[in-house]
Amino acid sequence: MGRGKIEIKKIENVTNRQVTYSKRRTGIMKKANELTVLCDAEVSLVMFSSTGKLSEFCSPSTDTKRIFERYQQVSGIDLWSAQYEKMQNTLSHLKEINRNLRKEIRQRMGEELDGMDIKDLRGLEQNLDDALKEVRQRKYHVISTQTETYKKKLKNSHENHKNLLHQLEMNEEHPMYGFMDDDPNNYEGALALANGASHLYEFRIQPSQPNLHGMGYGSHDLRLA
Repeated sequence: MGRGKIEIKKIENVTNRQVTYSKRRTGIMKKANELTVLCDAEVSLVMFSSTGKLSEFCSPSTDTKRIFERYQQVSGIDLWSAQYEKMQNTLSHLKEINRNLRKEIRQRMGEELDGMDIKDLRGLEQNLDDALKEVRQRKYHVISTQTETYKKKLKNSHENHKNLLHQLEMNEEHPMYGFMDDDPNNYEGALALANGASHLYEFRIQPSQPNLHGMGYGSHDLRLA
């Protein structure tokens, strides 16, 4: 029993359409390769699916560019002139924009002002004022940010200073290390150390081992610069 004919019209079901395209694409690629081998023909085949996927075949003895060049020679149709002209127009437009921008930069630097009338000069002045405002706003923002950073650093320094004073007060009552009690200036010296002074301060070491007392080691003073 033979296969029935398929009506040639768009397949509405998306899945069936993709399956049919895949099968027939494989078949036409096979036919193109057979033409190349059997008939020594130069074949170039380019296909795009409905989703935009590219499929192509080109005979091993040539390439797609050479096929297009031969097509132009035989048909007399220039495939690239319209695209080349479009690219030339785009290039000219970009060059004009570049010239205008360079001219505007020179005018903002006070150059090439002779050909400008009063309206153009007022517009330039307004642009400069607007740019100056933007620069000032940015400068004030940077200054404000740096000020907040320095305030945080200063606050941390005060906290560290407070903690150091508290630590020195605790060390005065430590059983092993402490400031000498017989000198009333020692506590003031500790406070001066916390405040960044560079005086000499005395610390007393009190050995807690009895054998150290027996060996004649008493209280020893350590001086720190």
